[in-house]
Amino acid sequence: MAYDKHSPERDANLDPITREPGAHPVGTGVGAAAGGMAAGAAVGTVAGPVGSVVGAAVGAVLGGLAGKGIAEAIDPTVEDDYWRANYRARHYVDTAETYDDYGPAYRYGVERYARAEGRSYDEVEPELSHDWGAARGGSRLEWERASPATRDAWSRLDANR
Repeated sequence: MAYDKHSPERDANLDPITREPGAHPVGTGVGAAAGGMAAGAAVGTVAGPVGSVVGAAVGAVLGGLAGKGIAEAIDPTVEDDYWRANYRARHYVDTAETYDDYGPAYRYGVERYARAEGRSYDEVEPELSHDWGAARGGSRLEWERASPATRDAWSRLDANR
């Protein structure tokens, strides 16, 4: 089946295997990795190396489910539509810049919020700053100018939680 970006299935975020709506592979993967590491470490302390492997597998499943739950609560399309319609009204937006500059910062805030596992923006900000260069895409904004938009997207999700 050819990919049609205007298809109604696009917004359903269908699982590529089951075709069920609401697939969030990034959230599921991040949750699985975090859960696997935590459970593996905990079980490994008690049961040794074999226990670590078993604990990591069980933790990955449980963590994946938790990560999927957080990611499913966030609809990136809704967030992008919101920021595209409202970014100009934000105090930090320079009128010489476009949504192409701010959009990646908003998306970055949304994506990283889903992976933050309940940590606050201030806790995660050093990581965000460090990784912005790789995440910025075509944005002309340096981190100092992008961070208010990223924080704004994060705060909106936090308030709607």
